[in-house]
Amino acid sequence: MVDLEYLKNINLVAIPRMQQFLRTFALGPNYNIFQKVDIVFENLENIPKGQNVIFAMNHTDRFNYWPFQYKLSKLLHYPWTTVWVKGKYYRNKWLGRGLDACNLIPVPSLGYLIEEFYTRKFNRRIDREEYRKVRNAIDGKDVGTGEYAAHVAETVRLFGDGFIEFIRDYYEQVMEKVAELTRFALFEKGLSIIIFPEGTRGTQLGEGRTGIAQVALHAGKMVVPIGCNNSDQVYPDSLPFARSGRIVYRIGKPFSVEDRLKPFRIDEPFRLLSRESQQRYKDRFEGATTVIMESINAQLDEAYRR
Repeated sequence: MVDLEYLKNINLVAIPRMQQFLRTFALGPNYNIFQKVDIVFENLENIPKGQNVIFAMNHTDRFNYWPFQYKLSKLLHYPWTTVWVKGKYYRNKWLGRGLDACNLIPVPSLGYLIEEFYTRKFNRRIDREEYRKVRNAIDGKDVGTGEYAAHVAETVRLFGDGFIEFIRDYYEQVMEKVAELTRFALFEKGLSIIIFPEGTRGTQLGEGRTGIAQVALHAGKMVVPIGCNNSDQVYPDSLPFARSGRIVYRIGKPFSVEDRLKPFRIDEPFRLLSRESQQRYKDRFEGATTVIMESINAQLDEAYRR
């Protein structure tokens, strides 16, 4: 389970040896010998040389950051990368170890934590109806109604008194650690970071979540929008083996709080990914997210646009 203790043991490095190993002995042979994968960077000049950035990319399949990392790492003047990755991918112990070795940052969602605490207690996955009741109670949906009271009662039955307050506070601590790892990657290790603003996979670009906007406004780093086209044809299933094909990464012009995000700039310190900041700066985070998503959308072929 990706919990607070797990996150405390994440060890990010400036030069990820496992990424180097996979590039040479796994991805390279897959892309160039066993299959023929043509990886195209359009408008490469839009990636600033000699500085780390925030890459904002659409998420068409499980592996669409691999070809991007592979090609970028073979070019000069660009830092190595880390990636925000869903916590659920760490349910497989060996996959989790591999992701850790590849220098990635797990980002557990509130839903993931609910599911994992349920599994830990009952030794089975929570069903959809139970999950929805618990989630509504935690989110405070329909507060003051009989339905909300019923959801709270169901949550207490399943997890005991105090769980709602516990999981809210625990999630806050988890996201504080994710924020710490993100700052460490950007400012201490000089890594660029790849973030999928949608938070989930989909052929057509979906709605963006505000996490990436918060990072951009907090860190002041350049955001580089990336439109990933046709990776889902090269990686059509859950297997990490590419088929022959052509992937086009269309790279948009970079922007930051000094230009396109300036209307949403926050000039006072704020806690990254905190509940307090999300409530206080909701409009600015959402406005910046809209700019980022529109920038990604502009780099996509018609089949992938929103």
